[in-house]
Amino acid sequence: MAAATPLEPAPAELADGRVVYLKREDVHELGSFKWRGALPALERYRNDGAKGVVTASTGNHGAAAAWAATRVGMTATVYVPEGASRTKLAQLTRLGADVIQVGSDVDDAKDSASAYAKDADLPFFEDGAEPAQLDGYAVIGEEIVDQLGVDPAAVIVPVGNGALLAGIGRALGQRSPGTARIGVVAAGAPVMALSWQAGRPVDCDRCSTLADGLAVRVAIPVAVEWLREAADAMLQVSEREIARAVAAYDAVGIRAEGATAAALAALPLVDVEGPVVLIVTGRNIDAELLERCRTRRD
Repeated sequence: MAAATPLEPAPAELADGRVVYLKREDVHELGSFKWRGALPALERYRNDGAKGVVTASTGNHGAAAAWAATRVGMTATVYVPEGASRTKLAQLTRLGADVIQVGSDVDDAKDSASAYAKDADLPFFEDGAEPAQLDGYAVIGEEIVDQLGVDPAAVIVPVGNGALLAGIGRALGQRSPGTARIGVVAAGAPVMALSWQAGRPVDCDRCSTLADGLAVRVAIPVAVEWLREAADAMLQVSEREIARAVAAYDAVGIRAEGATAAALAALPLVDVEGPVVLIVTGRNIDAELLERCRTRRD
């Protein structure tokens, strides 16, 4: 396992008078946290005899799968939705993935990827449904407790498919049971929040957000089950709030994706006494979108 990612005090401009820390998962060479789940998952597939893997992604998960595949001697085929981030597509290509664009969102791409994997007799690596991912993401929660030295009052985690919060939340439940484990979704893609509230996967036809890492339309049943034990609250933030948070990060020199910014956008909604940790999930945002958030965030 790589060295722990930094946990650092948030700049005063972001903390707004509170004690806030940033868990910098964006500093990894891939620019996101996804490697933590992809590497143990692909090691398991390789140990089971697979030569390649198929997955679907808006970008960061696919890049992590491709990165991990090169390290364990496998190939990676990544299905992405049409209109995927150019920054993330370029990274996928650089990492040697076989990239196929199909469908209007990641859930459409997932359907095509699953069918191809079955036809090709390859494992389908469904992001958010692989138990090995939880083990990798749980390390983030353990690192937070070790690095902070005291129990955080709350940890705010962006939620796409829910696996990141499930892993971090599980670790915090064991190591720091008094910590509020808070997930945040885009209001334009609320399926995981609605499913968590219902205690089961629910149907949702909304999936439109600048935070492509949060753009999930169909809840994964096992992820909903995991979150029942690993999350204490689930918040929603608007596109305007996400864009403003992207710009706020940029103003202090941190390049933040929309998903990363969602945690900062949710900070005013979290009423706790003590240190709050925001998970900085990734930096892979298109330059054009970043500029729009800077100049047209309202």
